[in-house]
Amino acid sequence: MAPPAAPDGASGARRRVPGSRRQELAELASISVEYYTRLEQGRAPRPSREVLTTLARAFALTEPERDHLFRLAGELPPERSEPSGAVRPGLLRLISRLDPSIPVIVHDGRLDLVATNSSATELFGSVAGEGLYGRNIAHRAFTSSALADRLDRDGQRQLLRVAAAELRAALSRYPDDLYLLGLFHDLTATSPTFCECWERGEVGAWRSALKRLHHPSAGWLDFDVEVLHDPERDHRFMLYILTSEASDQHSPGRDD
Repeated sequence: MAPPAAPDGASGARRRVPGSRRQELAELASISVEYYTRLEQGRAPRPSREVLTTLARAFALTEPERDHLFRLAGELPPERSEPSGAVRPGLLRLISRLDPSIPVIVHDGRLDLVATNSSATELFGSVAGEGLYGRNIAHRAFTSSALADRLDRDGQRQLLRVAAAELRAALSRYPDDLYLLGLFHDLTATSPTFCECWERGEVGAWRSALKRLHHPSAGWLDFDVEVLHDPERDHRFMLYILTSEASDQHSPGRDD
């Protein structure tokens, strides 16, 4: 039976194919048969990150399997080079089946908007702008009033702090990402407010918050904001849930 797929994708066979020989696997991993045999038998020194990477490729490991291999060897798993831009179809279906009154915004690891539902569009309007960074939340926070106009004064200050802190976190996850580096240099060159927020040294870690937002038809409303993370694609789902008080005040049949 054919060996596992080579790193260049020449063969489509799955990993751990019965009948694969040590020599074939060693060649795919670019290591000697002797060293591969010692690894199998637990007699070799702890493999380097380079060897672990080639082994993961040789066996066509999935990302979770590769990360597990690194941890077994006492190494931290490799960082992603960039986040995925496409939301998983199952999560999009989940959003569509949520209570339609709950605004949902999804952004990727670069802080680019990748999905919204109709309630979010109604609440925030057209948040995205033109240009390379037109869909980037951090860039829009410092260069446009589209988001700030929906917030009270405290919320506006919080938006700027969070935007800078989340950008710092994104750059730490993807330090070589040219898009993020360009975004950082653009904001540094054009926004003194960004520079002030950046000097605070904060790193994004917010997973829940209380926000007061101005709805275009319902006026000021208080929302509990919960952030759910999809680690597989590094997407963050922001759910805006009306607080019980706000919900009671705007329930059908209530005299305001």
